[in-house]
Amino acid sequence: MTDALGWRKKFGVIAPSTNTIVQPEYDEMRPRGVTNHFSRIWIPDDPVESDDDFNRLMENIRRETDSAIERVMTCEPDYMVMGMSSETFWGGLAASIALRERVEALSGLRVAMGSDACQAALKCYGDIRRIGVVTPYWPVGDENVRRFFTDCGFEVVRLTGLKCRSPVQIAHVQEETLRDALLALDGEDVEALVQVGTNLAMARLAGAAETMLKKPVLAINTATYWYALRANGIDDVVEGFGSLLSDYRSLPVAAAE
Repeated sequence: MTDALGWRKKFGVIAPSTNTIVQPEYDEMRPRGVTNHFSRIWIPDDPVESDDDFNRLMENIRRETDSAIERVMTCEPDYMVMGMSSETFWGGLAASIALRERVEALSGLRVAMGSDACQAALKCYGDIRRIGVVTPYWPVGDENVRRFFTDCGFEVVRLTGLKCRSPVQIAHVQEETLRDALLALDGEDVEALVQVGTNLAMARLAGAAETMLKKPVLAINTATYWYALRANGIDDVVEGFGSLLSDYRSLPVAAAE
């Protein structure tokens, strides 16, 4: 017997307990027959006012991640999705691969991560190399994002870190601020724009910005959920979130291997 509602796939998703954006955005993108089952990484909503504070936030996330994975495994999901992005970029490409392998070993499942998803999504649009990036992070987090994309062969032409002052306050960033950040990053020297930080409400704005700026605008939640669907052979068109979910119905060959 298969799950009555998740008869196509059950996704186990882990996300920080402070994150109020990734779950509703994933659910908005969910095709019929696919279900999302969240397990929360418990962290306090401590103030973040420096790189040291941001590093402590990362330590809090790492301390609780394995427990969150173990909890969600009790619902017997078919696939794992990392609904948090900072850790997937941390330490560059090699560290990202090591994290994926560790999560796969702990869960026994394949996993979608924001880092892998962004790479795969950018490949859909051709030979893109020059990107602009917006994050909710402090400089230490931005440095790790830049390092990851550089390791992958991209040039980060411009990067804006919003320096959000607590995990919960990331979700308080309004569309106007995100729109202004995209416009400031854009230029003829930028081939695509990428947003990271799963607690920023960017999924629908990215789709609208793509039309306005006439270039790929990738929101991390859209890219990760697209990757999870396509990695499981689910090629449904999902409208309202930009060209990635409407036009690209499979992963690039390199990403699917």
